[in-house]
Amino acid sequence: MPFNPLNAIKERKAKRAAAAPHFREAPLDAMPLSGAGGVSRTPVKPHKQGPVARLVNQWWTRLLQSVYQGSLSEQEAEYAEGSAGRDYLWNTIGTAVWGFTFPILTVVATQLAGAEGAGMFSMAFVVGTLLMIASNYGVRNFQVSDIDELNAFSSYQVNRWITGIIALLAGCAYCALRGYDASMTTICLGVFVYKIIDGVADVYEGRLQQADKLYLAGISQALRSVLVVAVFAVLLLITRSLEIAAIGMAVAAVASFALVTVPLALLETEKSRRASMEEVRRLFTQGFPLFAALFMFNLIESMPKFVMEGAIAYENQLYFNALYFPAQGILLATGFIYKPQLVRLASIWANPRKRRRFDIIMGAVMAVILVITGITATFMGTIGLPLMSFMYGLDFEQFRPLAYLMVAAGGVTAAIDFLYAIVTVLRRQGDVMRLYLIAFAASVVLPLILVNLFALTGAVVSYLAVMVLLLGLLIWQYVIIRLEISRSRDPFAGFSEE
Repeated sequence: MPFNPLNAIKERKAKRAAAAPHFREAPLDAMPLSGAGGVSRTPVKPHKQGPVARLVNQWWTRLLQSVYQGSLSEQEAEYAEGSAGRDYLWNTIGTAVWGFTFPILTVVATQLAGAEGAGMFSMAFVVGTLLMIASNYGVRNFQVSDIDELNAFSSYQVNRWITGIIALLAGCAYCALRGYDASMTTICLGVFVYKIIDGVADVYEGRLQQADKLYLAGISQALRSVLVVAVFAVLLLITRSLEIAAIGMAVAAVASFALVTVPLALLETEKSRRASMEEVRRLFTQGFPLFAALFMFNLIESMPKFVMEGAIAYENQLYFNALYFPAQGILLATGFIYKPQLVRLASIWANPRKRRRFDIIMGAVMAVILVITGITATFMGTIGLPLMSFMYGLDFEQFRPLAYLMVAAGGVTAAIDFLYAIVTVLRRQGDVMRLYLIAFAASVVLPLILVNLFALTGAVVSYLAVMVLLLGLLIWQYVIIRLEISRSRDPFAGFSEE
């Protein structure tokens, strides 16, 4: 048989494939020939995925396999539980990223859509936050402490979906009653869907916390927040349309909820028994006091913004919220300090011999709030206002007096939040509802007068005045509660603190 270079190549290829199967050959007709049938080639290294791509592929594979097998709840969990350090880290990251979502979104909206458009977006976000609170319905604390599962997780889900649907309908009704045009209505609906998804997702993240996997809840919350900000920013940069960007953020929230939050909760926790309508009804009853207090407080905080809408230009909504963000930082920082200690505070209070220590801790936290407020005021007076002017592309130096007033309001709000938590530890939260009603009445009257007289300045002053009033009422109520407890029979009276 005459010599054929192609036959020689095929024989050599077969020998090399047997000796080194990890080599990947190019097609014969694409091989460069060298000399008498020699082939020049280099081994192709396997493609290495990055850690993020590998994690995404693994999750997608696991999700598809679970769907193919017909049930997410019956799959075996893969992530560990019971790591306090990891829980604290990721819960802090998730909460912080979620807390900074609104400020970042307003900065992006201001830079790409202008102050007026950012003001419209800010107003929609304020209403959306109230709808999220309505969707949460104050049930999270009941859920995570329901270790024995007196209420099935399925019942918690049904309860949350009902409150979420009601909140969305309420948002649609609000837009109709306000008579918004198509543009503002579209922005509102996009923001409302995102915030209500936040509220519904909370029940699934609460399930992870209940299963001692709080870090997964933090990851879920952080991922949703980052995705929403990224989609909103990219769409607004490309289209310069707040309406398209708002719809995009809603789609991003729904996608992360459906592909991450819900599957993660179902895959990593035990399968729940069926929902009971009696349990659902009980959750509505149990959650109402906490829901009412939290919703009322946020409504009081938001009242100046509602009064500003229609009375002065939308850009003032942006200025008010931008000045409020440093004050919100005081509230978040204080919460990071005392909220992890609430269980310890409750155990200290449960021992009558340690009541003096309880009072000392209370005083210490109040002192910390004062220090944080002072640091924030110093920051705003030095680099804070120039930094805000750079970030927003607007002149905030003109609002220096208002910035100081808002920082003071932030310190007062942090003290209110802490005092309410203490009243809850004392199991006397029902005693403060009438105080919230008094403060709510003041929050309606004062902004109506001051905003119409002094515009943005009136809104800030009225907000600070109402917060000071509410703090004074809470301190007064706390003193009454403590005196009542002191006068009650104490079996440990006369014993010194150990």
